[in-house]
Amino acid sequence: MTTADFVVVANRLPVDRVVSADGEESWRTSPGGLVAALEPVMKQVDGAWVGWAGQADLELEPFTANDIRLIPIALSAQEVAEYYEGFANDTIWPLYHDVIAPPQFHREWWDAYVSVNRRFAEAAAAAVAKDGTVWVHDYQLQLVPEMVRALRPDVTIGYFHHIPFPMHGLYAQLPWRDQVLRGLLGADVVGFQRAQDATYFLAAVRRRLRYEVKSTTVAVPDENGNRTVIAKAFPISIDTTPYLELAARPEVQARALEIRESLGNPKRILLGVDRLDYTKGIRHRIKAYGELLAEGRLNVEEVTLIQVASPSRERVDAYINLRDEIELAVSRINGDTDTMEHTAIRYLHQGYPREEMVALYLAADVMLVTALRDGMNLVAKEYVASRTDNRGVLVLSEFTGAADELRQAVRVNPHDIEDLKDAIMAAVEMAPGEQGKRMRSLRRRVLEHDVIAWSASFLEALSAARSSRP
Repeated sequence: MTTADFVVVANRLPVDRVVSADGEESWRTSPGGLVAALEPVMKQVDGAWVGWAGQADLELEPFTANDIRLIPIALSAQEVAEYYEGFANDTIWPLYHDVIAPPQFHREWWDAYVSVNRRFAEAAAAAVAKDGTVWVHDYQLQLVPEMVRALRPDVTIGYFHHIPFPMHGLYAQLPWRDQVLRGLLGADVVGFQRAQDATYFLAAVRRRLRYEVKSTTVAVPDENGNRTVIAKAFPISIDTTPYLELAARPEVQARALEIRESLGNPKRILLGVDRLDYTKGIRHRIKAYGELLAEGRLNVEEVTLIQVASPSRERVDAYINLRDEIELAVSRINGDTDTMEHTAIRYLHQGYPREEMVALYLAADVMLVTALRDGMNLVAKEYVASRTDNRGVLVLSEFTGAADELRQAVRVNPHDIEDLKDAIMAAVEMAPGEQGKRMRSLRRRVLEHDVIAWSASFLEALSAARSSRP
């Protein structure tokens, strides 16, 4: 097997398998922030990507797509249920998002998580060249760094955590808390979205494992004495180029006008774009908007909310219930307030290609990002990057990683419905001059700190870690 100097390990491959009506198989680039973030990096290096193809019981040989060497990991239907839908998304996800939904703790899920993490680690260890680099991504694979280190002590290992890391009082609920910490500390550099997340992680290491922690470093005991691990924030961003290019296209601008016309040319369009997830604050957003309509502070003939809620984890009970709740709330508000010509909420339970998303961003006067807890939220940055006209208002939850950077947004506590209502009104009524002042500042931040800068800063930290090894 050909080895690579640089190996990315992520739950999913950066491509999705597509089978046409005549049975022909092809691969297309996956949507999502991780792929957009790493694809440019992978094309610049001698790299390989280890990941699952997204379908159960699919055995595939390594192949190349979009000029990236791909190493597929097979998962059985039972492993998908226990490792992915179970431990990753019904244990870790809710626990790490402040227990917004109750996490489920099942020993068989943990056993599956360990087993699958070992399979990913073994594939990465086999794929990486001598003295190479392995970059592991996200909460599905928290044990992989330690496992790779045991198999390949010669390589440099990075881990990036895309979701929040919880405060110790919540993290301590996890029955396998120490094993997960040791798994992460197998890396040379452990990256987080926010400084707060890194602080929570280091506090857990200090309290649970009793390792020496100084500033952003941990002294991890090994057979040679102590090994230094760096744990700090590396806030992720987007590849701004496609958003700038699409926003400049006449056909995309025309589509934005078409969207406004199809809604009856309201004075203001509000937009929410989320995965259908209980962490995203969609219910709170819809409740606040509905109350503004009921109180007469907003008028359905002048303001419309577009809510894009792309399908997510549709076999997990919490998500099934969430969809029912949101659709019922939308139906009630529309039933109470719609006219023949105007609708209060245009609810779209589907995903859209990037071209359509940029048209929506251009059409929207107000972007509502009201997550209850979010590692970063790249939608906020996509909206800002698309607003080449320096117009539009971003309403941004203070509980997102993006809030640390996008300080000229209208900040909001989404748990406070009255605060959320006032923030929406402030955005709807904001003068063009104030919009321009805020948006220029937001765009400067997003354009300067793009995905290239993010990956460069993380890889620079990995390089420094490699050069400091004995």
